[in-house]
Amino acid sequence: MPELPEVAGLSSFLGTHLEGTVLTKLQVLSVAVLKTASPPFTALEGRAVTGVRRFGKFVSIDADGLHFVFHLARAGWVRYTEAPAAPAGQAASGQAPAGQGTLRPGKGPIAARLAFAGKDGLHIGIDLTEAGTKKSLAVYVVEDPQDVPGIAALGPDPLDPGFSPAMFAGILAASHHQVKGVLRSQSVIAGIGNAYSDEILHAARISPYAMADSLDEETVRVLYDAIHSVLGAAVKEAMGKAPGDLKDTKRGGMRVHGRAGLPCPVCGDTVREVSFADTSLQYCPTCQTNGKFLADRRTSRFLK
Repeated sequence: MPELPEVAGLSSFLGTHLEGTVLTKLQVLSVAVLKTASPPFTALEGRAVTGVRRFGKFVSIDADGLHFVFHLARAGWVRYTEAPAAPAGQAASGQAPAGQGTLRPGKGPIAARLAFAGKDGLHIGIDLTEAGTKKSLAVYVVEDPQDVPGIAALGPDPLDPGFSPAMFAGILAASHHQVKGVLRSQSVIAGIGNAYSDEILHAARISPYAMADSLDEETVRVLYDAIHSVLGAAVKEAMGKAPGDLKDTKRGGMRVHGRAGLPCPVCGDTVREVSFADTSLQYCPTCQTNGKFLADRRTSRFLK
């Protein structure tokens, strides 16, 4: 699932390439994908893009007073292509870019298709795609991003200057839940998901099963610093990357997440995994749990 660093990189890339272009065509290939009805999505066509912003894991393409907002969910992604305009009276050579051409609604991987025209004649295409059978990618067309329920319910952004150590300490003290779940809860802290919560807890040397309200002052400060160091480094790596490169960039930066059975790069112990019904976590016993293996408690409350 794309998380804060990838969505930050994606938003920056799209902002750089889309600002000043005109959204010429928008196709929504599934009624289930589109979560709003008013204003109609066709109202976006013909509007100039004025910017692209990130809200947690949401991306908002601002188009002259209207906003095309999307959330990529677990298996969604963006396919971006661009091509020069064809000479008058001639078809463009080669494969048409993503976002160009009309599609029929169906069960394919493309959830929405957008086409943009630049001032220099450049054609830009964006396809929002989603793999698998469980479709949860979401698209909204709104007058204000805060009209999207998921955005309105977001907790503070951990990279916002206002996210202070005192604010974070207050969040943890008020939560009698496992710290892994607190970090992942979008209504508590925006943007951190399964992968980066694993990485942050490993960097802080804290068990994912530790209760948030039991952490002492020094541990809270270490965890706060780990959030900023892990996310900050990942955002730095993601900036300037094209959408097609962001997934590999994320995987390449992981120390424990997705690395079960491999040696921990810090201590050399074997990275372990705890599996749940539809997800899993990874951790290092030596770094995080005093050498103990965590129980595979499928009814654990940390995912709630």
